[in-house]
Amino acid sequence: YLFSTGEAFVMTRNTILYNLAFIILGNSFAILCAIAMDTIKQKFFQRFSQIVILIPYLLSSVIVSYVVYAFLSPSSGFINNTILAKLNMEAIPWYSDPKPWPVILIIVHIWMSFGYQSILYYSTLIGIDKTYYEAAVVDGAGTWHQIIYVTLPMLKRTIIILVLLAVGRIFFSDFGLFYQVPKDQGLLYSTTDIISTYTYRAMLSGSLEKSAAVGLFQSVV
Repeated sequence: YLFSTGEAFVMTRNTILYNLAFIILGNSFAILCAIAMDTIKQKFFQRFSQIVILIPYLLSSVIVSYVVYAFLSPSSGFINNTILAKLNMEAIPWYSDPKPWPVILIIVHIWMSFGYQSILYYSTLIGIDKTYYEAAVVDGAGTWHQIIYVTLPMLKRTIIILVLLAVGRIFFSDFGLFYQVPKDQGLLYSTTDIISTYTYRAMLSGSLEKSAAVGLFQSVV
């Protein structure tokens, strides 16, 4: 019954594509932030930046959903009432239009997770022997060449480990992100529904056989 409907394809496609985007974009942004933190010489600003970027990771999905709603609310949201109003543009019904939600969810996820990942990469960077950079400077390498030929090769093992861990859970996603942030709006299911949210709604509706089928499918893959 599950595979005879179009729901299986939609939730599987969304789960895989979102996780691929999270892996590629999330790790890339985290590496850039880690390198940026490593270039800060003042200890105070170094510690302060680490605290600031880690705060979103410590927030619950419920709080994040209210923050997003403060920006996207059709009636009182910051984007519609402030930005679009000043540009004389029509308000966008964010919670009834599924098209912008892939971008919204990717941005929110990166904002929530990049701080923790950046600190993991940064902990690797501070362990790199500084004589490598000194030798690169002697050889005439600028900042960009030092990043390409010293920093990234030294980060390779950490990148591989974190990517492998993420790929191993590519069929699992942050339930709170996909359920709380879009407010479980039925009009958005085509771009926000994933395996975890589908299973949860199946359990709420009393369809235990459907939720069990999805859970088995998710675990086997």
